[in-house]
Amino acid sequence: MSKKKGLSVEEKRSRMMDFFYEKKDFYQLKELERLCQKEKGITSMSVKEILTSLVDDGIVDTDKIGTSVYFWAFPSKASQNRKRKIDDLSNKLQEVKNKKQALDEAIAKAKVGKEETQNRTDILAELASKKDERQKLASQLEKYRECDPEVLEKIKKETTTAMEAANRWTDNIFCIKSWIKNKFSFEDSVIDKQFGIPDDFDYVQ
Repeated sequence: MSKKKGLSVEEKRSRMMDFFYEKKDFYQLKELERLCQKEKGITSMSVKEILTSLVDDGIVDTDKIGTSVYFWAFPSKASQNRKRKIDDLSNKLQEVKNKKQALDEAIAKAKVGKEETQNRTDILAELASKKDERQKLASQLEKYRECDPEVLEKIKKETTTAMEAANRWTDNIFCIKSWIKNKFSFEDSVIDKQFGIPDDFDYVQ
């Protein structure tokens, strides 16, 4: 025949609270050790430990009167504790809702900026075109390196003009990114992903 399993800590705590709520009276430790064992099956050896845990959690009240220490717990306090927990949870829930609303509004504002996506796409396309043009000019420059100095000078100027134009567009894009980052606290990677800006996007050197 298997040995009867003892009560768990939670079962002991629950039974001791039932005892207090049923009796609605004040008790000393010695009385609780005797009565809880007799009426609730809690061994007297564990009563002090369970009682201490309930006092630490603020579920059972205690006070010293003269040389005696008394313990008690009334159902009304348990009801108040439950109400207080419900109020705390309700406040936390409202805080979460407020944060969610703020995030939703920030996302909505960020999406407004996406209306300019086509414009940014055009800018990036023109920038890519300028890069290609610069590459072609650089190739031509290489071909004419030993040719007419006037032709070389012209190509150099055209290359410089193309590079400056490309960097102006690059600067404009960086300014827009900075504004979005400061306004909505988005990371660079998020902005790049949203507007299709490549990872190696930078000024033309």
